[in-house]
Amino acid sequence: MARAQYLEDTCKTALNRVPAESRVPFRWTINPYRGCTHSCHYCFARAFHTYLDLGIGEDFSSKIVVKTNVVDVLRRELASPRWDGEAVAMGTATDPYQHCEGHYRLTRGAVETLAHFANPLSMLTKSTMIVRDLDVYRRLNAVASVSVAMSVGTLDEDVRRVVEPGTPPGLKRLEILGRFSEAGIRTGVLVAPILPALTDDDEHLDELLAACAAAGVASVSPIVLHVRQNIREHFMPWLRGAYPWLYPRYVVLYGKRAYAPKAYLEEVGERFARLRRRHGLSAGQGRPRPGREAPARQREPSRESRSRPAQLALAV
Repeated sequence: MARAQYLEDTCKTALNRVPAESRVPFRWTINPYRGCTHSCHYCFARAFHTYLDLGIGEDFSSKIVVKTNVVDVLRRELASPRWDGEAVAMGTATDPYQHCEGHYRLTRGAVETLAHFANPLSMLTKSTMIVRDLDVYRRLNAVASVSVAMSVGTLDEDVRRVVEPGTPPGLKRLEILGRFSEAGIRTGVLVAPILPALTDDDEHLDELLAACAAAGVASVSPIVLHVRQNIREHFMPWLRGAYPWLYPRYVVLYGKRAYAPKAYLEEVGERFARLRRRHGLSAGQGRPRPGREAPARQREPSRESRSRPAQLALAV
């Protein structure tokens, strides 16, 4: 993985409205960062980097845009009489707890601001760094609805190191999620993405769901890999290099489609439901959909915000 460069920029809005046609259970999102050092090769958010005239490959995981004023803008927006306190979601695009959050602390600032205004929040992350802010989530949980979910696609370390090399091990994510459960905060796991012919078998799923149950997770939902056209040019060549024996299968499954065939999705869904019942876990809220956490489409940046931001001399 290339060393990351952090590109400081400012934003005009912190709260992003989700288009009405999007099939997600929230209407507003906050995204402090663009690009992500977790470097998940399947990530749909890679496509957003093209809005900044950056690439969806190495640029996505090595050139991270930081919205340095996002907390101040959020505070102003939540204080506006026009804001009615709707729930917001974080983690719908790039991870709010990726590595640079340790330096910038923008996600912590956003959650503190939401707690100050008693505004509901749902958080999704792959990072164990979130435990640093457990005190803030306790504070928010005392005044508003809050849920914390982890995306964990597999406990197989050989797979994780290849597919999402910048993330912490799945078991460590579940250990941290267990601490949130113990604190009385609603938790869940998105088993995402389930990778055909790699992590979709009984052995992989059973091991993962057993660990979810042991961690005290409230709910689990399956999400099968999807490959949208705007990231296909990165994902398919990467797959051919990383797992050449799987490449022909994925060409058959996905072809020019974003989603795997219905019969395959139903097969995985039935297998997952059986294993979920075995471990006494409940289904997540809403209907599970194929693909990563059904993403909210971000508004395309204005021409002004598409310009390359100033580069900060900080690397990890």
